[in-house]
Amino acid sequence: MKARRMVGKAEMSASRPSATPGTIVVRHCRGLAEFEECMKIELAVWGDSDLHVPLPLYVVAEETGGQVLGAFAGGKMIGFTMAVAGVRDGRPILHSHMTAVLEEFRDRGVGKKLKLLQREDALARGIELVEWTFDPLEIKNAHFNLVRLGAIARRYIPNCYGITSSPLHAGLPTDRLMAEWWVESARVKEAVSFQPPAVSKETAAGEVAQIAVPAEIARLREQEPERAAKVQREIGEQFLKWIEKGYAVTGIEVGEKEAKYVLEPWKSEG
Repeated sequence: MKARRMVGKAEMSASRPSATPGTIVVRHCRGLAEFEECMKIELAVWGDSDLHVPLPLYVVAEETGGQVLGAFAGGKMIGFTMAVAGVRDGRPILHSHMTAVLEEFRDRGVGKKLKLLQREDALARGIELVEWTFDPLEIKNAHFNLVRLGAIARRYIPNCYGITSSPLHAGLPTDRLMAEWWVESARVKEAVSFQPPAVSKETAAGEVAQIAVPAEIARLREQEPERAAKVQREIGEQFLKWIEKGYAVTGIEVGEKEAKYVLEPWKSEG
C-alpha cells in the first residue's frame, strides 16, 4: 500500500496547498518525473559521487510505506527528503535517509518545512520514531537536528557509509551520530514550536558531559586532512565513551571558535 493512501486527510491537506507566487510549498512527490528531479538535486548538492540514490529506490520508498517529500517554489522543486520504512525494537519507524535543499534556497526554512511534513505524516500513521544519521562535525546541521527539531542521539557509528568519493567527505571516514526524533514527545513539541528544549547543567544521575568540536573543522578537512582525521578520531572516541555510559546527545552550544555538544544521562524518550 502506498504511503499516501495510509495518510488520509492529514496528507491530503499537505498535498494540495494553495500556493501564491514566492510561496514555498511542501508535499508528497508524485511519479517518476518528480523522483528524477530529486536525483538532480542530489547531484547539485553532493556532486558526482557514489552516494547517489538511484531512481528505483525512490519508487520502492514510496510504494512500501516510506516517504518522498518535495519542496517547491514557483512550481520548481528546490528540495526534498526521502525516507524508507523500517522496524526497530518491534515498532515501525521511518529512516530518513536523505534531505537536500538547493544552495540558493537555504536558510529560508525549507528544511524545517520538509521535516514538519515528515512529522505530520508519521503522526497520521501512528509512527512514533523518525531517525537519520548526521555528521557530528557539521555544526550547523547538528544544531538544526538537536535544537530546532528536538532530536537526540544515542548511537555513534564509525565509518557508517565507508570511504566515499564525495568531495564533501575529503576522503575521511563517514562517522555518524544517529538522530532519534520521537515525534510525539514533549521535547519535540517544544522544539518545533520554537521553544528549544532545556538542557540541565546537572541531573539526578550525574553531571552533563560536553564534547568540543572546533569551528575550523571545514578548513582542516580541506587543508590539513591528517589533522582533521586525528580530530575526528578523538571526538569519536569521546562520543563512544559517553554513549556507552548511558548518555544521550541532547544539545549543542555554538561559539565562535568551537561548538560543544551536551550529553546527559538518559533512560528513555517519549
